[in-house]
Amino acid sequence: MKQSDLSPNLSKSTSFIEDEDGTATLLALSFLLVSIMLGGLAVDYNKAISERTQLQVAADTAAHAALYTREKEEPAASRQKALETIVQMLPSERFGTVALNDADVTFGTWDATNWVFTSDVNSKTAVRVRAEMTEDRGNASRNLMMHILGQPKLNIGAESVYSTYYPPCFSEGFVADGVVDIQSNNSFSEGFCIHSNQYVSMNQNNYFEPGTVVSMPDLDNLDMPNSGFEKNEGLQSALRAGAYRLRLLNQLPSIIDSFWTAEPEHLPPYIYAGSPYDVALANPVDDTGKKITGSGLTPYHFEKNAVNYLRCAGGGKQTLKAGTYSSFVFVSNCEITFANGVILEDVVIATTNTGIKSLSTSHMQIGRNDNCAPGGGATLMTLGGFSAASSLEAFNGQILALKDITFAAGANGIQGVSFVSKGRIDGTSNMEMGYCRNHGMENAYRASYFRMVN
Repeated sequence: MKQSDLSPNLSKSTSFIEDEDGTATLLALSFLLVSIMLGGLAVDYNKAISERTQLQVAADTAAHAALYTREKEEPAASRQKALETIVQMLPSERFGTVALNDADVTFGTWDATNWVFTSDVNSKTAVRVRAEMTEDRGNASRNLMMHILGQPKLNIGAESVYSTYYPPCFSEGFVADGVVDIQSNNSFSEGFCIHSNQYVSMNQNNYFEPGTVVSMPDLDNLDMPNSGFEKNEGLQSALRAGAYRLRLLNQLPSIIDSFWTAEPEHLPPYIYAGSPYDVALANPVDDTGKKITGSGLTPYHFEKNAVNYLRCAGGGKQTLKAGTYSSFVFVSNCEITFANGVILEDVVIATTNTGIKSLSTSHMQIGRNDNCAPGGGATLMTLGGFSAASSLEAFNGQILALKDITFAAGANGIQGVSFVSKGRIDGTSNMEMGYCRNHGMENAYRASYFRMVN
């Protein structure tokens, strides 16, 4: 056989080996495989993110429900309420039945300074909720593509911590669901707060120290003269936008109702729970044994360190005569008038009367004038309104009213006050509103609010 006979075949073999036709197809297949893998990873990642988001929303919702319920209920009932609240949020076919269970709801305390949660089963101030999809629970997130890389499942978890807090405006300041109307020549110390869920109205020559707050939902609704900012020093810096639910006033009827039977939940620490004392209208004797004459109630009519009650036929009227009243709770359905010269110290007076002047006075003092020293505060509660026709002095004093709170000219001597109205608050001129930083108001009534802290 001639060499020339083999040459064509050899040439064809060499040509086949060196031929690069089809390389692009292999490269395309490689890119396609990589694209499929990356796409699969993206699908798994997005699926995991979606599931974690749902776990987080469920944990947040459960935490809020648990802490809200814990205000009145025991821990077990609060945990159960949390689980009931989110039953539709974590479908069992996707999250299993153990993504969030009773043991995942833990009550405790929250250290806002160090961001530390400490478990305490008896606490009502904070809760931590953990929701999980893990292999240990048997409900881990299943991957669609990552199992090819040896990762068939992912562990996913979400945690939420809620804590109670007390808005500063409810500690010391004026808060109304309606308008807060302040006149002229008033001075407000650092920390003092004026809030309306409608709008604040004021005249001129008012002074707001740095650190004061004037808030309402829409700052454009602020009512003042055209020269208002020029004539109200510090006002512009004090303005804040916001609204509040008046939780304390929503609870007010039940708080007053509990006094009739002297239930311990809402009693101040200087009062013994138990059978309330029925105030007799007969004239009592004073410390010297002398019988007191005339109509109206005096400090000697009341049993100290106890709940006192008096029912007026047809919601009638009663007057507290001049004197210093201390160390008792008085609950009534009467319209109550405080005579000129009444001083209240460590006292709670509550009425279910719904008149616009269910509590009224010409001149009285709410709380002890002690420069913000501990103790000595006093609280007035009414399902109606409060009116001070002349001069009101308040030192660590609190007024809670479902209708308007009105106090007229000459209201000097205001230091450490919390006035909260479901109606409006009408102030006056020439007031100096001092701030006690909650000192001396230890027994003031407050309602907790809830916020996510972690």
